Amino acid sequence: MNTAKKLTTKNIYHKFEMIDGSHPLKKVLPDGYIDYPARLRRGGKISYFNFELAKEMGLIPAEHENKITHELESKILETFAIQIINEFDQQNNRKFPKKDMKSGTYMATRYLQLQHEDKKGKQSGDGRSIWNGQVSHQGRTWDISSCGTGGTCLSPATSKYNTFFETGDPSVSYGCGYAELDEGLATALMSRIFKYNGTRTEQSLAIIEFDNNISINVRSYLNLIRPSHFFLYLKQDRFEDLKNLCDYYIAHEVKNQRYQNCPSTKAKYDFFLKVFTQDFAELVANLEDQYIFCWLDWDGDNILMDGGIIDYGSIRQFGLFHNEYRYDDIERFSTNLSEQKQKAKLIVQNMIQAVEFIKTGQKSALTEYANHAVLSEFETIYEDKKNYNLLYRLGLSERKIKQLLKREPDLIALYKKAFSYFEKYKSYKGEVKVSDGVNTEAIFSMRNFLRELPQLLLYSKELTMTDILDVMKTEFTKPKDLEFSSYAKKQANILLNSYKELIQKTSKLFQEEWEETLLGVVHRSQIINMPGRMTGDAITHIVDLMVKQDKSFNVKAKHKFIEEISRLQVVVPENVQVGSKKSPGTLVEKALHIFDEYRDGL
Repeated sequence: MNTAKKLTTKNIYHKFEMIDGSHPLKKVLPDGYIDYPARLRRGGKISYFNFELAKEMGLIPAEHENKITHELESKILETFAIQIINEFDQQNNRKFPKKDMKSGTYMATRYLQLQHEDKKGKQSGDGRSIWNGQVSHQGRTWDISSCGTGGTCLSPATSKYNTFFETGDPSVSYGCGYAELDEGLATALMSRIFKYNGTRTEQSLAIIEFDNNISINVRSYLNLIRPSHFFLYLKQDRFEDLKNLCDYYIAHEVKNQRYQNCPSTKAKYDFFLKVFTQDFAELVANLEDQYIFCWLDWDGDNILMDGGIIDYGSIRQFGLFHNEYRYDDIERFSTNLSEQKQKAKLIVQNMIQAVEFIKTGQKSALTEYANHAVLSEFETIYEDKKNYNLLYRLGLSERKIKQLLKREPDLIALYKKAFSYFEKYKSYKGEVKVSDGVNTEAIFSMRNFLRELPQLLLYSKELTMTDILDVMKTEFTKPKDLEFSSYAKKQANILLNSYKELIQKTSKLFQEEWEETLLGVVHRSQIINMPGRMTGDAITHIVDLMVKQDKSFNVKAKHKFIEEISRLQVVVPENVQVGSKKSPGTLVEKALHIFDEYRDGL
């Protein structure tokens, strides 16, 4: 009986044993990574485990209780509590107990990074991360990587100072190779909220905590290849490697059933480019409309190939359209929210160059693709998505949106111009310093406008500009900001009247009463434009709250808290689950208050 029980317990966790550093990319690109031996890193404890993701990946059975058993804890620590033996260790001939040595080797992949002086990617890539491997389950294959497993020779510090650093060296910050617990928890919470709202993103699988706020943060996604992996070979004119990587990527997407009807002939490269273009055009439209700051640059380092969000160190969601916020990265300022579109378009332009290189074997100058038809397609997809999002945020169903887009393009354009005018309206104070950069504050909440206006119209169609401003005002709005020009007053009237006309047109198209259409909009816009939305500042405070909890806030409690908070942040009407009321004083209740307090900030 005991033997049978042990075998059963072992078998249910057998997929962890497949995560041993092996990865097919090693055969595809023998020079595309640095391979490191690794050892067990003692003294860690599991801080967080994503049970739902683990079940989706097949790491634990679907019926597994959301609880860390002794056997599961051992598997997680044996698999992910590791540290690479890097060049510093090897140069100093460091010895480690044989029992701690891992049998496999783990790759740090090479990819292009603009912050490196070498702009061709010869010394850049995963600086404090390694790829743990892959697992397959129910027809899909997942990549797994860990951040905080030791400093690699591809880190900015090694590139800048031309020397190898000891893992944990406090003098080199990012180059020390460690990750932090609070950044791991922030990633776990933010990525889960994005996931539930339909945003493509890598997710946190596990967080292993060590002393002094240090952690290993394990992430997973169906494909962790970035555009910067492609651009490294493009900039170095390495045709074979670029083609091999592209072939691998396409095959992986076909296997994961994302590339439906992909040709097996040479036409697959045009198919690949078409999907890539659509992904990035829709991505930036969604980022703008959801106020998500993602530091995009043309090198494609901070984004995945399908537009999935990665690297949460620079990810924020704003409460208002703070499109002039720039992150201060010491040596340079980031792009801002409005610049993300042009950067995404440059990524697509570089990918056009890469695909033409693959197809012809000849590399032409990037400038030759400045007016390529694919870039025109990018613009069309982007504008179509922006118009769709505009009506979706208003609170209309997909069926109604499609009809309005087809029948009322001029009215939509009129409303869009006025809406955008107030969404972008900035404080008279101009640029101000914030904790990690600079910003010129937006002062009006269009979420408030979209949530409250349909309710007001149910009681009165005769609203004034003052009524509209009272709805849109935020903590950033000062009396001086409301000293409107005649043009601003005109736009306020256009905003109100075009909104009402859109409702009227919808009512007529679908043969509904005005009030019936408005009631539908009220229901959907209450969810889509909920007041206590996640912001970057709110996440920081909630994570601080989590870190300060006592020992009873264990893995199970942490997982439950993150799941509960994430589901309460769902703003997709079709995905909302009715939850129980939260008792005053509970951790969830405190978190909801934080979301509300910081709802208009960065």
